[in-house]
Amino acid sequence: MTSSSFINAMRRFIAVRGKVSEFRSDCGSNFVGAVNELGIHSINMGDPQVKTYLDTNNMIWRFNPPHASHFGGVWERMIGIARRILDAMLLDVKDGQLTDEVLATFMAEVAAIMNSRPLVVVSSDCEMPHLLSPGKLLTQKTTDDIIVRQDLSIKDMYRSQWRMVQVMANTFWKRWKSEFLFARQARSKWNLETVNHKVGDVVFLRDKECPRLSWPTGLVTKIFPSDDGLVRKLEIRVVKEGKPSVFIRSISEVIPLLDSCE
Repeated sequence: MTSSSFINAMRRFIAVRGKVSEFRSDCGSNFVGAVNELGIHSINMGDPQVKTYLDTNNMIWRFNPPHASHFGGVWERMIGIARRILDAMLLDVKDGQLTDEVLATFMAEVAAIMNSRPLVVVSSDCEMPHLLSPGKLLTQKTTDDIIVRQDLSIKDMYRSQWRMVQVMANTFWKRWKSEFLFARQARSKWNLETVNHKVGDVVFLRDKECPRLSWPTGLVTKIFPSDDGLVRKLEIRVVKEGKPSVFIRSISEVIPLLDSCE
């Protein structure tokens, strides 16, 4: 990717998302070239003149130190998960099948999937928790009314390009969701005690059959402590299509999102 190519990509981004006041990236040569060519002021994370740049420039580019991807934190984690999945998926696609149009549409679906991840509950009603996601911040939409085709199989990959994109997007969703939830529920050996779930906690439910961009969320309404005082079983209230339902689940089947909002 040349500096010219990257500048075009950046212009497309600004045209869609609006003016950007701050960029963050690693020290890729194409990024550095774009900064120099556009006259954007770039700064190092350890530069003592950071405050001066922030005060005097409308557009700032922050570079991470070389060979320090951990400075990227959240976005590097997201990139790493997506890259591993895409590398594995695209190796299975034969030459000539992945046209520019198919790839561009597929990557737009990938971005929508990654931006659908829940961040925090933003609802005054704890009985029906409403989740805030990066996608909602970007689109200013409070609902995800995107039509998702779940009835497609691998055979549809070869029938039309739009079906091919949807099959690939469904595959990416299943893999990405699995890795994302695993990262949220990292467990070592069962030899360390963790904080017990409480009534009022908001949790994700593991559901392999849920449609793309859907994150089943429930409210813990009852806990069942064992003889040793540890909670291993929960009663969870879920509202689906406006109708409440109650399920009993093991703690291994739920991922905590937020402590009780009492």
